[in-house]
Amino acid sequence: MNLSEHFTLEELTASGVALRKGLDNTPDAETIEHLKLLAATLEQLREILGPIHIDSGYRSPEVNFYVGGSSGSAHLQGYAADIIAPGFGSPLAVCKAIQSSGVPFDQVILEGTWAHCSIDPRTRREVLTAHFAGGKVSYTEGLA
Repeated sequence: MNLSEHFTLEELTASGVALRKGLDNTPDAETIEHLKLLAATLEQLREILGPIHIDSGYRSPEVNFYVGGSSGSAHLQGYAADIIAPGFGSPLAVCKAIQSSGVPFDQVILEGTWAHCSIDPRTRREVLTAHFAGGKVSYTEGLA
């Protein structure tokens, strides 16, 4: 099912963890509407970044648990995607481009090998860097 010109429901719900663990990662109708909004934002980002690869989009509560996601993650509502744009540059370059664009977002988080982009309706334009140590994650404001 196409959510936008370049993004499908299948790619925004694909999950290796769900496949390996036999988990259902099917969003409900409301979440699909959120994913359509996310796909529209990703289209805007694609105009800036070029082709985008979705590493993680929607996550059911079970999938989110197994990937170690936050219980308040925007992925649970279909409002977030972890992306890379190899033709554009590093995840840091991607985050900087999103931050400086006029594209509305709630959070952009540099998470090591990908950029997390959330379109939660709060639209805080929060920019963070994730730090992983000892099985825990912490965040600092700005991009490192």
